[in-house]
Amino acid sequence: MYQKRFYRDYTKAQGLVKFNVTEYESDLEIISKSDLKNEALSQLKKYRNEITNYISLYPEFMTSLAPINPSDDAPVIVKHMCSASKAANVGPMAAVAGAISEYVGKALEKYTDELIIENGGDIYIKSNHDRHVLIYAGKSPLSNKIALLIPGNGNSIGVCTSSGTVGHSLSFGKADAAVVISHDTLLADATATAVGNRVKTADDIEQGINFAKFIPGIEGVVIIIQDKLGIWGNITLTRP
Repeated sequence: MYQKRFYRDYTKAQGLVKFNVTEYESDLEIISKSDLKNEALSQLKKYRNEITNYISLYPEFMTSLAPINPSDDAPVIVKHMCSASKAANVGPMAAVAGAISEYVGKALEKYTDELIIENGGDIYIKSNHDRHVLIYAGKSPLSNKIALLIPGNGNSIGVCTSSGTVGHSLSFGKADAAVVISHDTLLADATATAVGNRVKTADDIEQGINFAKFIPGIEGVVIIIQDKLGIWGNITLTRP
């Protein structure tokens, strides 16, 4: 069932163009230097088709809550989802939103050097200017009070969020927000899910951070549950 992405009302894109592309469950908000809607939709359909066609042959790819091995002839995006989910010890579909964001993003980079793609709270960013990513954490008093500072160094990075209290995505935890940063958006997405699953009370924040910090490629993590906050890694918090 579609749910309005109300947090998009906070998005600012001064000097850039903001547009949406949708294909079934995938709903991307894209910010770039020009309107790339046609190019983005073409890439979205391409990668969705690769994933859905693979699922039709291997249904466990969609349903498994544990890592699985891809077939030798699996598409690159499917193999990448499998490797990211294996690193985080979750099912491959835990990386699907990050996968779509990153693979569509990589395809659009030949048209623009300023690009932000948000897909259900999972974000792919490539920017030459500093960006602030607001952290929405449901009913937590910390919600919308802090933001991540993403340096504008021209390098792409993924910022992915899992929540046990916001949205319809599957989570076995109660974190209001488990935010993970990695230059591999798929890994950030899968790890955010894994961290969120582990945080059921504020006492679990340390456990969640310790899990993420030992996964190669994870740059940092922020965990919010109720009025408690945990942070680790190469992260700068700032005012929204």
